[in-house]
Amino acid sequence: MVSKEFIRQLEGYGLTTATILYRMPDHPGLLQSYIWQDYDLAPRFPILLDFLEFWKRELEGPLYSVTVAHSRLIKPTEYKAVDGIITLH
Repeated sequence: MVSKEFIRQLEGYGLTTATILYRMPDHPGLLQSYIWQDYDLAPRFPILLDFLEFWKRELEGPLYSVTVAHSRLIKPTEYKAVDGIITLH
């Protein structure tokens, strides 16, 4: 049986990591970080946006910033031609 994550990668999903900074509810002067990771579609990020909407609706810590990194794990190979030969004795 093929895993759900592998099927998503074949459909164009890539691994998305978001670093979320939010203010502590009891201490608004302090920032706390939360790392979120899932497979998502760039550049629209529908799954991340759904999670952030859930955060705003259900959690007390207001968002301060969100930094996103994304990489497709299944992609065409990269080929670099080498021009030159080095001979070592």
